[in-house]
Amino acid sequence: MDKIDVNRIMQAIPHRYPFLLIDRMVEIVLGEEATGIKNVSVNEPFFQGHFPERPVMPGVLIVEAMAQAAATLVVLTLGKAFEGKLVYFMTIEGAKFRRPVEPGDQLRIHVKKERNRSNVWKFRGVAKVDDVIVAEATFSAMIMG
Repeated sequence: MDKIDVNRIMQAIPHRYPFLLIDRMVEIVLGEEATGIKNVSVNEPFFQGHFPERPVMPGVLIVEAMAQAAATLVVLTLGKAFEGKLVYFMTIEGAKFRRPVEPGDQLRIHVKKERNRSNVWKFRGVAKVDDVIVAEATFSAMIMG
């Protein structure tokens, strides 16, 4: 699968504005890995308070974007029966934030499956802007069937 747009992402996961943090998915290898794209705009609601004088995307939202990219990959892998199902974080490990993400940046979030057992999936996520790592984390989540 080459790429999917935001409409297909919204079929896969239940997130909506203002909390849908993935605009497109590319380089999709079902059951293994994919890259989510987030075009960061100054119009994002979180910039009103984080921080108005120098807007910076909150690190927790970068990790959330990783999780949304992974959840979309999981649903695409498992098929239509899992569309719109809730996916809950179980663990977040080794989260590192290396540089701020600002309005105008394009966040490219690569997620790679480390393992899955039943309805629990573990991923490694790396977020980059202009091929420079800005954040990374390992996380696991459970899809509720």
